[in-house]
Amino acid sequence: MLTSIRGLSAATLSMGLLVTAAPAFAEESSAGETTIVNEELVAASAALDAKPVLSTSDRAIEPINEAEANKVAGESGLSFSANVAFATEYRFRGVGLSDGEFAIQGGFDVSHSSGLYVGTWASNIDEQTVGFGSTEVDLYGGWSGDVGEGISTDVGVIYYLFPDAPGVAGNTDYIEFYGSLSFSLASVSVTPGIAYAPDQDSLGDTDNLYLYTDVSFGIPDTPITLNGHIGYTDGFLTFTNDSEAFDWSVSADYALNDTFTISAAYIGVEGDAANDLIQPDGDLVFTGDAFVATLSASF
Repeated sequence: MLTSIRGLSAATLSMGLLVTAAPAFAEESSAGETTIVNEELVAASAALDAKPVLSTSDRAIEPINEAEANKVAGESGLSFSANVAFATEYRFRGVGLSDGEFAIQGGFDVSHSSGLYVGTWASNIDEQTVGFGSTEVDLYGGWSGDVGEGISTDVGVIYYLFPDAPGVAGNTDYIEFYGSLSFSLASVSVTPGIAYAPDQDSLGDTDNLYLYTDVSFGIPDTPITLNGHIGYTDGFLTFTNDSEAFDWSVSADYALNDTFTISAAYIGVEGDAANDLIQPDGDLVFTGDAFVATLSASF
């Protein structure tokens, strides 16, 4: 559970991101990239004494590819894009939400030349293991754009829904605010970020803080990008006794063409596990290390 000091820190960091973004609003930047937590979120269920939630990041919130987006009505400034992915497993901030089974995921985004965007993303989850039904749907909106040479920001809010969860409707849904800064130089980019979910019924009347850093390196003259991620969760959304957990991943992306990408990632989460389930082969269902392969497409 977050202390009042940590809650204040989260608010201060979030305000800092918003203040940083303000000049770009005034200049009506046309950058408009959406970074959405692409890796796999933490689940921690009330029925399991921890709710399954988690991104990197890892509910798949992916950047909007403006080059591939569908431009409409000349002066409207609107762009549309869609994405679909087939993954060997759904991992959110290191925690497995599909019980090690195959996941089908996809989303749709609308962005404006001002940098404003809205979108939705969905994935199947394991109904029995997670306890929140078989589907997760994320609705989000925010602003992204350049705030300096090689520096961009992304701020917004995301609403996590579990439409077919058993029990009282809405008991599992929750809201989270997020912000990040991305620093790019040549083929290297570093993105520190924060996500904060305030006190909510679905979080056991407590809150949750998530801090992370992503690093990526595009190998020159190749279609390969190497990525690293580390995150820290403090609050309700962990499978630990002390409400703290670290998640990490290393991955590589191979762009087959402008539409299709193959990714391979090794993902793990560290913490004092409280409600882990053990499969017959001895592997941990939620927090055991896993290799995840993904075929994705952006349109």
